[in-house]
Amino acid sequence: MEENTKNQIDAIAKEIESKFENVASTNKDEFNALTEKFNDLNSRIDAQEVATKKFNESREPKSFRNTLTKAISEGAIDALKNGNARSAKFEIKADMTTGADFTGEVIAADRVSGYKFDPTRSTHVRQLIPTGSTASDVVRFVKESGYSNGAAATSEGSTLTQSDFDMTASDANVQKIGTYFRISEEMLADTPQLTSYLSARAPEKLLEVEDTQILSGTGVSPQLSGIITDSADFAAGGFANAIESANEFDVLTVAMNQLSLSNYQANYIMINPTDFHKILLLKDSNNNYLKDQWYQGLEPRINGVPVVLSTAITSDKYLIGNFSVGTQLWVRDNVSVEFFREDGTNVRDGFVTCRVMERVALTNYLPNAFVNGDFSVDKAALETA
Repeated sequence: MEENTKNQIDAIAKEIESKFENVASTNKDEFNALTEKFNDLNSRIDAQEVATKKFNESREPKSFRNTLTKAISEGAIDALKNGNARSAKFEIKADMTTGADFTGEVIAADRVSGYKFDPTRSTHVRQLIPTGSTASDVVRFVKESGYSNGAAATSEGSTLTQSDFDMTASDANVQKIGTYFRISEEMLADTPQLTSYLSARAPEKLLEVEDTQILSGTGVSPQLSGIITDSADFAAGGFANAIESANEFDVLTVAMNQLSLSNYQANYIMINPTDFHKILLLKDSNNNYLKDQWYQGLEPRINGVPVVLSTAITSDKYLIGNFSVGTQLWVRDNVSVEFFREDGTNVRDGFVTCRVMERVALTNYLPNAFVNGDFSVDKAALETA
């Protein structure tokens, strides 16, 4: 019961008590009637106090610890403590639970801004090769297609021998890579940061497709002609059937030798993460890791050549070469994110079209600057008979 109410009742009680004294001295019958009413009022006040106390207790936050402490303080285990019983039992009533008794968002959730998603590739193939710009739909380049070397030591007065070479013009067509989303105006307006999300996320997903095209495009329009498609295939050469227990490290070493025979120096090795970690787990006959003999520092390197781990290249395949001189990416229209209302029935339907697109060409100047292969096949080619 509130303190103010209690004080008012006490004042009324004192006033009644004063009147009782006056009545008692003058009229006994009236005194008895007032006494009866007073006792009835006291009973009602006591009942109200009990009800108020129960109501307040019901509103108090309950926990198992508080309920247990209260039960013990009220003598729940006194018999056990005094040796009059071998056990004690008392009930803790179950309260309402959030999950069972709250429907909908009764308790407001804390909202974390932005959108969460798995990361995209840390390195895209375009970051490894030279990039140029073009204003045309075709990129033409001229490369040597044959050379007959007639240079020789010649005695005085003798005719020099003739050399010859062939040049061939090659074209790389600009190809389009893109996609679109159709989103309601309400979704764009009512969903915080959705435009920013699309502007950041969609181009990264498009670049994953570009990676695949740069590496493995078939060259049949509208696909690019990929580096792996045009590059030299692995050739065991003098190492064929000459390596005992050939492994992935052996394959990459022989591929480097193949590049060296063509006078190229590799500047990147591109492999799938699974294959690289297989190489890290290779052990010798004494169960020592082979990587300790060639792998140093924090940056992955094999025989001094940086290793690029990418899911753009499928497991079991590899590509090694001089990415700086062997190829080039040409950009006609760089990756762009645009929003249009004027598309089909968008205006009538209340939609907005989001387009993500680029136009690029790839010129593989020197196919012999790269060697590609399959670990499983190439290990078999190196293995002793």
